[in-house]
Amino acid sequence: MNTPQDARQFAPATQRNREAILEILLQVLPASGTILEIASGTGEHAVYFAPHLKPRKWLPTDPNPRSLASIAAWIAHSPSDNLYPPLDFDASASVWTLPDTTPITAIVNINMIHISAWGACLGLMALSDRILPPGGILYLYGPFKQNGEHTSPSNAAFDSSLRAQNPNWGVRDLDEVVAAAKAQNLHLINTYQMPANNLSVVFQHAE
Repeated sequence: MNTPQDARQFAPATQRNREAILEILLQVLPASGTILEIASGTGEHAVYFAPHLKPRKWLPTDPNPRSLASIAAWIAHSPSDNLYPPLDFDASASVWTLPDTTPITAIVNINMIHISAWGACLGLMALSDRILPPGGILYLYGPFKQNGEHTSPSNAAFDSSLRAQNPNWGVRDLDEVVAAAKAQNLHLINTYQMPANNLSVVFQHAE
């Protein structure tokens, strides 16, 4: 039988990007409330961010059973009193059930919308409109096209490899993401250049 520690997965990119992402989160997240992380993956970001973001609370989620096991294992390995247990949650679903937490004031989504169908991005925007308070924040991180063009040869190659795995995947155009957000009362407030040709994209829910 595997122990919880055996279930931990490791994503090398997390070690490379977590400090840069945290720097932006500290600037843009509301000062209190629960931060809902959609598609937490291995759980490494959750256990790294949570202790740095107190008094905020952090709620990790993922629809993948293997990822949920990894998140739980990471929390067991690196617990924090402001970190909730992982929740089985699919942003593309039409109905959502969330636990009774402190008010959710922000949603964080790292490296998801290019490794999922476009419907997951649309679902994320609809979810954000439904549960974020006025002034709430949606934070996205990942590679994006800008003005319809890749921002680097490595991003173009990455896009091709994603589409070869699944034609519904691929690096999204920032303008299309912004338009999808605007349709759900989310307005772009800033973008930040990040390591490895990625962007932090920050939206705010309409007042």
